[in-house]
Amino acid sequence: MTRSLLLAAEQQLPEDVGKSGPIGALLTVLLFIAILLLVKSMTTHLKRVPRNFAPEDDGPRVVVPDTPAELVDPAPAPGQDLLDTLRQAPRAIEGPRRDDGRPDATQG
Repeated sequence: MTRSLLLAAEQQLPEDVGKSGPIGALLTVLLFIAILLLVKSMTTHLKRVPRNFAPEDDGPRVVVPDTPAELVDPAPAPGQDLLDTLRQAPRAIEGPRRDDGRPDATQG
């Protein structure tokens, strides 16, 4: 009786059950290769990431002057001369002036 069940089971299975094609095997191998390359790339990138993103604060920075005169009168910061000049400049833009010596019509 068991032989008859085995023969019946063998007759019901189609031919291609349990067989894989060469294209499926090739795709599987390509996927494994792609995964290996991605893992290698990710580990390379992760090695470059710092362990801690907190800013390194070692306390206040101490600036040591080069000469004793800088202790009394510190050197101006870069661009300080330009800022001082701009602060002393007039704040309004004047209109064009006549060079012929005649008074303006608006002055009366």
